[in-house]
Amino acid sequence: MNAPLKPLALRAERQRSFQTFDGATLFFRHWPDGVAKHNLVLLHRGHEHSGRMDHLARELALRETAVYALDTRGHGQSGGETAPSVAVLARDLECFMLHLADVDGAPAESFAILAQSVGAVVAAAWVHDYAPPIRGMSLGAPAFDIDLRFPLARQTLSTALALGARPTVRSRVTAKELTQDEDRRRSYEADPLITPKISADLLIDLRRTSDRLIADAQAITVPTQILTAGDDRVVRCEASEQFAEALGSARKESHLFPGLRHDLLGERDRAPVIDATRRFLKDCFERPEPAPDLTDADRRGFTQQETEALKQPLPLWSSRGAYWRGLRVGTKLGALISSGLAIGVKIGFDSGATLDYVYRNEATGTGPLGRLLDRSYLKAIGWRGIRQRKRHLEELIEVALSRLEAAGATTNVVDIAAGHGRYVLDALIAREHLPDSVLLRDYCARNVAAGREMIAEHGLTETARFELGDAFDRAALAAMRPSPDLAIVSGLYELFPENAAVRTSLAGLAEAVASGGYLIYTGQPWHPQLEQIARTLNSHRGGQDWVMRRRTQLEMDQLVREAGFEKIEQRIDRWGIFTVSLARRIG
Repeated sequence: MNAPLKPLALRAERQRSFQTFDGATLFFRHWPDGVAKHNLVLLHRGHEHSGRMDHLARELALRETAVYALDTRGHGQSGGETAPSVAVLARDLECFMLHLADVDGAPAESFAILAQSVGAVVAAAWVHDYAPPIRGMSLGAPAFDIDLRFPLARQTLSTALALGARPTVRSRVTAKELTQDEDRRRSYEADPLITPKISADLLIDLRRTSDRLIADAQAITVPTQILTAGDDRVVRCEASEQFAEALGSARKESHLFPGLRHDLLGERDRAPVIDATRRFLKDCFERPEPAPDLTDADRRGFTQQETEALKQPLPLWSSRGAYWRGLRVGTKLGALISSGLAIGVKIGFDSGATLDYVYRNEATGTGPLGRLLDRSYLKAIGWRGIRQRKRHLEELIEVALSRLEAAGATTNVVDIAAGHGRYVLDALIAREHLPDSVLLRDYCARNVAAGREMIAEHGLTETARFELGDAFDRAALAAMRPSPDLAIVSGLYELFPENAAVRTSLAGLAEAVASGGYLIYTGQPWHPQLEQIARTLNSHRGGQDWVMRRRTQLEMDQLVREAGFEKIEQRIDRWGIFTVSLARRIG
């Protein structure tokens, strides 16, 4: 017989709302604590809402802890349509946390997350992609691998999406399959706020994101607890086990509760689950685990090992070696008729010229076959991510300049490795007011010449100039005049695996940018085509293989923080490949 739960008497529930990044209004519940030292966020299952987790605010009995529970978009009392991707839900969570920090004075460092099912995948994606400094997360029955209950379900839905359809899938899960608690069953069946349908977009993206999170779980270092139901009839538990095993967290634990069903935090015999969750969360609050220092991850760590493996040639007789050699030959042959491939083979697939071609996104080549091949090349997921990165750069350039203007500060802009400078110039001509000055720099004379032509085409010769410059020359960066109020470094550090060079560059920028100024920097925490790029494409550096070392978002943020900048906003594409962050110069 399980010990009875001993709920904690809380203050009255407050019902609140906030506006997320796209203007949608999201509802949340708040149980304040007058002497709160800690904060807990609850994230509900895919078809439910925050009201079905309100019992946890009491049953967890966490003293000196304020509790928040969010209705995700299109669920419960939150407005808008349901989200098309996990990335949208993760960004909503990021906006929610920023809102609580701004309005309630509750920084991320004071929070832990308790999330169920789809909410658990969202929480894991947010922690992986945004690297927030939270105390920990407890994930109940994560929906890493949903049982869709009919053959070829994902293939059918993927085909429908590819053909332009946007179907929705009605849940076939019954209350009986969720819990053996009769009261919970009846309340679920009678609840008018249950959302029975899920979009096919989100369903497919859930699996895609889950695969990415499991493959890169080592990048997650916050304390993590996995709670698995032994009689789960909604998700397959093997994926949760793989995720738990691969986690990079120094403090991690996994619990299997035999006989319990998917809603294990709302099961009839949930006392052991609540006890385990309470103990873990209290431990996270009372004994915070410091984040690992990743500033030397270029010399040790899993991304360094990954890079070294990619540098090793494959045996001539291996099938993988033959496959990649064939693809490399095919790339060179394709360069005879595809303009994009030709630029990459001649100058480098990581060159400024290649990026500018990708930004323009206009397929050209010799004849219909050349244009068809070029279109296929431009549609590669990496290049789609690059174009989304450009949009995010333009967005955060606007955010930074608007903040400077609102503060009455000067608006001198510098990009230390601008390529052709297209993303900066496009961002500026879209504004009502030009900045005080714009300095674009690049090490390559070819890029400088192309950038100067683009400045003239945009009619910005009185505001902007382009000059040769080394982005890793600390003294030259520190001596830039006028001193930049906004410094930009995009797509540069990702090309250099060693952190020493990145530290030197950031130190120069820290000397150049005064306190209160801004830095925009990019990152590449993940890439699904990393081996293909390393085995088949050449870089701009003397035709060498283009072998990249990924930096987790935490590693990149730590390097920036070490230099004297504090990250305040971030963007990431829906595939989790490229990040763009805005940081403020501090101290």
